[in-house]
Amino acid sequence: HRHLQRRKKPKAKLNYTEPNSAYKHLHLHLKTTLTYMGIKSIEPSTLMSDFLRQCGGYAVIDGGFATELERHGADLNDPLWSAKCLISSPQLVKRVHLDYLEAGANIIISASYQATLQGFEAKGLSREEGEALLRKRVEIASEARDIYHNGGGKVSRNVLESGKTLKRPVLVAASVGSYGAYLADGSEYCGIYGDSVTLETLKDFHRRRVQVLAESGADLIAFETIPNKLEAKAYAELLEEEDIKIPAWFSFNSKDGINVVSGDSLLECASIAHTCQQVVAVGINCTPPRFIHGLIQSIRKVTTKPILIYPNSGETYDAGRKEWVQSTGVADEDFVSYVGKWQEAGASLIGGCCRTTPNTIRAISKVLLSSSRSSSITTLQFQD
Repeated sequence: HRHLQRRKKPKAKLNYTEPNSAYKHLHLHLKTTLTYMGIKSIEPSTLMSDFLRQCGGYAVIDGGFATELERHGADLNDPLWSAKCLISSPQLVKRVHLDYLEAGANIIISASYQATLQGFEAKGLSREEGEALLRKRVEIASEARDIYHNGGGKVSRNVLESGKTLKRPVLVAASVGSYGAYLADGSEYCGIYGDSVTLETLKDFHRRRVQVLAESGADLIAFETIPNKLEAKAYAELLEEEDIKIPAWFSFNSKDGINVVSGDSLLECASIAHTCQQVVAVGINCTPPRFIHGLIQSIRKVTTKPILIYPNSGETYDAGRKEWVQSTGVADEDFVSYVGKWQEAGASLIGGCCRTTPNTIRAISKVLLSSSRSSSITTLQFQD
């Protein structure tokens, strides 16, 4: 950029359309690293580190999706959970994505956590119809990003002193829930599947869904609420065996602040993520805020990859009654009071899970934006 400014000819100004300008080489390079609304690295393995640099060192993940749909009146008492809403109320799904973008999210996660081909087939849909619905989940999230950046967002753009308009980086992550989430019997919160469920069982269960989501236009795949080491290993092997072209993150859940919910060692689970080339971030979700600091410290012992955390509100979920126990969580101001400590511990991507809201994410965004502004990291963002 400084080199271009030293040139005397007017044609040397940064020009996105001038084919013979000195800017052409830089522009072509950026086109290989930036998507229209987000950021895509030449090498998928560096997507997250590149993205974090563009965001100023820290990025905001969105908040609770299914519980936010319920707050808007959606009835999700169904094995498909939030996936049901895409069939009945796709505009509501898009609205929730937009709410989180307006709140400052840099990463929005598709409503596909509990969407499985097996689940759709149980509802009487064909395999082709199920695959189309999986793709639609990512498409709706991408459409929300487009709407937000093309005038639907109040804070989607920044203006440099030069007058250049820049779009806030936003990635779309395709959510993949665990086998236990498909069972919808609470086993995602204990990780106990029984002896009949083997590594190959899990790989076969997830294989086609992962393939479809990888080709849906998402920037990355979010393997969420991973409850045990076996499923983490299944995901890692699938990513390699199927030669998945987009990167992924692994996010585990814990109920004791030490291990994952099955009792498996978090260190061993995080090590699986660390050694998988396609995994670009590893962390924790759907876990009470009070446990997060120690879990971040544990993960740092086994990986140098970016650490992401998006805890729930701390409320207790009654799997038998399929409802949240009232007055068991923390208020937004208490939740956000943890953010600085999580940053200091090593987290660079922070958001919320169940029962967090756009207000929670808005408060997190303010904290992280302040950190980014005071950071020594230099950021450049380009609008294509």
